[in-house]
Amino acid sequence: MPRARLTPMSVTAAGAALVDEIGFENLSMGLLAERLGVKTPALYKHVTSQADLAHRIAVQAMAEFADAIRDAIQGRAGSDALAAGAQAMRTYVREHPGRYAAGDAAAARQTGPDDPIIPAVERVVASWAAMLRGYHLDSAQEIHALRMLRSALHGFSTLEAAGGFQFDASVDDSFTWMITFLDHGLHAITAASTLAR
Repeated sequence: MPRARLTPMSVTAAGAALVDEIGFENLSMGLLAERLGVKTPALYKHVTSQADLAHRIAVQAMAEFADAIRDAIQGRAGSDALAAGAQAMRTYVREHPGRYAAGDAAAARQTGPDDPIIPAVERVVASWAAMLRGYHLDSAQEIHALRMLRSALHGFSTLEAAGGFQFDASVDDSFTWMITFLDHGLHAITAASTLAR
């Protein structure tokens, strides 16, 4: 790519593609400059540092992830929304492991109240909360359900992307089993709450 065409957005997009190939932990300005066909100092006209680049990649990733979840669950409710949203997350992590790792790291280390990662993370949470409405959980239970879903889906998806499942059994079947288990549990909580009223 000719140097004149570089912009903060194009440098960030190239960095996002690079970390999906080599892993977020292996990101370097030198490797990105080589990928773009420029000298490393040319990148600093568009991003201030490697940390700035990493954060820009994270913001892009969380926005993409939020869009993927939103699009998957739109028009669905309850079990269907859970299955579709979970599969969307799994697919995003599998296809974009580096940028997902960047987004996850940045979400845990926000730089302040004006950090652009915040609205992207809020959009992800809002999509999961919308999906949970189909289970009619009360507000006190919703936060626990959100944490459970994030833990289960993040764990499964990142382990799969890293090649962490070694048993000779279908990973797809295991994923479906997990979603069914979560779905049954959410329905059981709703039923128990209804009986307790």
